[in-house]
Amino acid sequence: MGIELIPDYIRDNYEVHEWKHACAILKSDFTSEWNDIISILMEFRLRKSWITVGGGRKSKVAESIDSAFSRKGWVEKSFETKVIVDQHQMDSPTHKVDCYKNRVALEIEWNNKDPFFDRDLNNFRLLFDLRAICAGIIITRCDELQDVFDSLERGSSYGSSTTHMSKLLPRIEGGGGAGCPLLVFGIKKSLYLEDC
Repeated sequence: MGIELIPDYIRDNYEVHEWKHACAILKSDFTSEWNDIISILMEFRLRKSWITVGGGRKSKVAESIDSAFSRKGWVEKSFETKVIVDQHQMDSPTHKVDCYKNRVALEIEWNNKDPFFDRDLNNFRLLFDLRAICAGIIITRCDELQDVFDSLERGSSYGSSTTHMSKLLPRIEGGGGAGCPLLVFGIKKSLYLEDC
């Protein structure tokens, strides 16, 4: 059992990919976290008003998803890691994870530069190898949304060098996440809502 564990509505409205049995692991061993993910994705809509406003530190899209997870007890989390060689200790801090709960890590990559995917996957790999997480999840956007951005004259803000599914998949298929079970969701056009 894999992606078929995900409700049809989500598979219809998100481009979904998994590696190393992430769906089965999440659904059977992390039921509460799985239910959080499913319910948040079911409720999410991509609002026109979020696209038409200018950027900042965090987009309205990422802020909306972040706050939905926060309301369910997920937190932004950094991990203190150290390497010790012959009693010589060296700090080896990891990048903060956007949303974390009970050994499940989730990153939201809406409109960052695409090397952010490398950072996320490397972080998932390291944290999985250290047994700090059991699965990594990335929410990004589908390539098909470029048509929406272009029609709103925001296409240049959402260029080909920013985070979207066709930039993520080759990194994962090339081994970017190593042994970490991964589940990725790409927001499709069908979730777009003309709210202004």
